[in-house]
Amino acid sequence: MSKLTTLFSGVFMLGAPFTSANQVNTYQSFTGFSGLFNTPNAEVIDKGNIVIGYNNQLAPSAFKARYSHDENGARYVDGHNFKFSAGLFEGLEVQGFLAAYSIHTDKFADKNSEIRDLSFNAKYQVPYIPKDWFDLAIGVRDFGGRVKANAYQTYYIVGSKEIWDFRFSAGFGDSNQPLGQMDGAFAGVEWQPLDWMALQVEHDGDAVNAGLRLTVPRSWIYDVGTLTLTSKFYSNTEHAEKDTFWGVDFSMPLFKKAKLNDPTEAAPAPILDNHKKREAAFEAHYQQQRALAQKPLEEAKQEIAERDEYRKSLTLQTRELKNALIDDGLEAISVGFNRDPHIVVSFENYVFNRNDIDAIGLVLGRIAEHIDEPEAKYTIQLLNRGIPMLSVRGDIDNYREFINTSSTPDMDIRRGEMDPIGSVSWVGMPKANSSYFKPRVTIGPSLDSHFGTEIGVYDFSLAIKADVDVPMWYGGGISVSAETEVAKTDDYETGKAFGRFAKNSGVTQATIYQTLDLPYGIYNQTHIGFFKEFNDYTGIKNETTWLSENGRHQLNAEIGYLEYDDYDLDRDYQTLSYRYNWVEQDVSFHATAGRFFYEDSGVKLETRFWFGDSYVSIFAQDTDVQVAGIAFSIPLTPRKDMAPIRYGQIKGNEAWRHDVSSRIGNEMNYITVGRAHSVKTPVNLDKTFLNQGRLSSSYIYSNLARLREAYLTYR
Repeated sequence: MSKLTTLFSGVFMLGAPFTSANQVNTYQSFTGFSGLFNTPNAEVIDKGNIVIGYNNQLAPSAFKARYSHDENGARYVDGHNFKFSAGLFEGLEVQGFLAAYSIHTDKFADKNSEIRDLSFNAKYQVPYIPKDWFDLAIGVRDFGGRVKANAYQTYYIVGSKEIWDFRFSAGFGDSNQPLGQMDGAFAGVEWQPLDWMALQVEHDGDAVNAGLRLTVPRSWIYDVGTLTLTSKFYSNTEHAEKDTFWGVDFSMPLFKKAKLNDPTEAAPAPILDNHKKREAAFEAHYQQQRALAQKPLEEAKQEIAERDEYRKSLTLQTRELKNALIDDGLEAISVGFNRDPHIVVSFENYVFNRNDIDAIGLVLGRIAEHIDEPEAKYTIQLLNRGIPMLSVRGDIDNYREFINTSSTPDMDIRRGEMDPIGSVSWVGMPKANSSYFKPRVTIGPSLDSHFGTEIGVYDFSLAIKADVDVPMWYGGGISVSAETEVAKTDDYETGKAFGRFAKNSGVTQATIYQTLDLPYGIYNQTHIGFFKEFNDYTGIKNETTWLSENGRHQLNAEIGYLEYDDYDLDRDYQTLSYRYNWVEQDVSFHATAGRFFYEDSGVKLETRFWFGDSYVSIFAQDTDVQVAGIAFSIPLTPRKDMAPIRYGQIKGNEAWRHDVSSRIGNEMNYITVGRAHSVKTPVNLDKTFLNQGRLSSSYIYSNLARLREAYLTYR
């Protein structure tokens, strides 16, 4: 201990002359949750942040001694821990954690030399406790693992208090782990004398551990995230093959949410300069009419010329508006007006594929930019394959004020077709820049993978997938998907354990689809054609969706009937789904029940935590087996894609999803494949037509700042 005391004294003297940190940073433990090395504190990852980490301290497990590489029992050994953590909600963090002794060792070939465990952790910070008191959190590690060999299961409660540059934590745990780690009382102290350095000391219930955290400045890695380097340089445990272990963690926010009245923004926002010039010219004209006659002739002519430069007719204003929307890459554009005056804009969005709200914000901003008639109204109509999806109506001056000052706009937002507007004169040809017969090519990864199995930590087969969508008529078109394998691990080779799941090069789907907009907010879509689901099928898939007017409730019924191309057999499935969208908290709840593709029947539950156009979800399903896991969906394309040209468009996948799951509630954690599965099509109601369930008034009202920010970014 004297060596440890000397080291701490030296570091204290080194850090004393510097300015102390205002708040102690939250770091990731070696065991998955936020904390010190082996113990948690009461802090959690910020909502919308993710952490990807690795360390080499393989903790002792509840496996028999013969699995621990030591005759006397389990020990800390040099191994591999991989973790993915996310702040899903205010006060809630979750982790997926994979512990392994080696990366590629086959446990079947060497049964007595391998530890490999996939676990799920969660921690919740108890609300309503005043921040100047303390923080309190409850948590669980390795939830829902194998019944008889749940190697790392731990339940705990912990409190933390920050004083100056210190954070003190203490808690109590109930653990299955040997050696007493977190089985009873534990405590820790964190000292952060500098923003980029922290020292930590803990007692984990078995031993005292100490180490150092170093944080790389964000500016060194282009401000995309935070990189933390960890060294546990001291432990007095008698159950370790070496004294030191190390780790690295990278954290980053999934998105940056736009805000109204952002204090960092210039006030007022420097926009709509032409409008201000026109207003100034009009004011000079009406207020100085008499004075104009008294001025010298040349000066009077100059003032009249300046006024007339900005005093354009409504026809010219709407023509400029239409040209601006075409330059923005929007399609099927119709712009018209009547004498009220009332401006009408109808359009299709194929450039803001991540979120239709960006296209709506840009169109509304363009109207405010180009139209300056007093007391003018607007109505915009969003179309999709010609189908009216959403209309927005309001006052142009009111919306212009919203852009300039962030004051809340008055808008009437309705799903479906806009109300009729009489005596509209259209500028040029309606539906300019047609969206039909232009191939839309979406490029993205197609991945099959397995984590933490007996034959490897991570095995995968990766292909590049191209989805080609050709809209050809009202609500319909042709969809073709193909992929080619680009990489895989040895276990995906032919004849190996996962060989039959490897990606095959070739066409995976080819269908003709038709979408119908029915009364009462109901949509129906049918795909007929070829489907490759491990085997080749020909058949039909149909889905019907009802979305409530405010977008909170969504019902979906899906049926499919497919026949083998090579055998006299068929597959049919029927599912019914419900989704509730808690837009104020960016959380949606999903439930699906029925008979699935591989003849397993049951229910699947999922909660999605949205961060902009990404989400992290937790799901559980109970069909013929019980499975739980974590998934994420991220856009693999820019916020604004390339504008379509005459020959089509190339873009990335706007919502690529990947999930990791594990069997629960069972003595042996056997791999499960294809449970609760249904046929997925690139063109579908939820993603393609309903903006992933977000095409509604409640979503737009909850994201007004993004409407404004979209225009300010892409004008």
